[in-house]
Amino acid sequence: MLFTDKRQIRAVWRIGGLYILAALLVFLIVFVAETFLHMVPCELCLWERGPWRVLLGIGVLALVLSPRYARWAAVAGLVCLLVSVGLGVLHVGVEQGWWPSPAAECHVALVEGHNFSDWMAHLPARPTKPCDLPDYPFGLPVSMTTLSALYAVLVFCLAVWETLRLFRFVRNNRLGV
Repeated sequence: MLFTDKRQIRAVWRIGGLYILAALLVFLIVFVAETFLHMVPCELCLWERGPWRVLLGIGVLALVLSPRYARWAAVAGLVCLLVSVGLGVLHVGVEQGWWPSPAAECHVALVEGHNFSDWMAHLPARPTKPCDLPDYPFGLPVSMTTLSALYAVLVFCLAVWETLRLFRFVRNNRLGV
């Protein structure tokens, strides 16, 4: 779709750009945390990255669609962000001890009464971190998981605002306003 109006470009690029930049920021922070701060992600941390990957794709898709169709991509992005918020709340609850982790990798399986080779055979392929052990970056009293959940809520609120603007833009252009 060729855009003929700069207003169309701005309407679509706001939401698509928000999704792309928000997802890229998440992956940049993950890269820095793992590479330079030597933080090991737990299984729930890995789960939380999934919606951001999908959101990145939705953001790219929204950029190539007209405002009429990009608004539905924006709604799909809101669903991804809600999933991210839900996973963040789940992970914070596990860290605080409010409920057990649903991820089997977060639970240590004890192998008793066996020899060393049996114990070694039950170890995971890669080192894991317990999901209920929070990381506190830069000495902050707030865990990395809590910051992640708050970031997802912030991006969700901004995305709702921009999605509503996009829907208003499409409605106003249909009415000839």
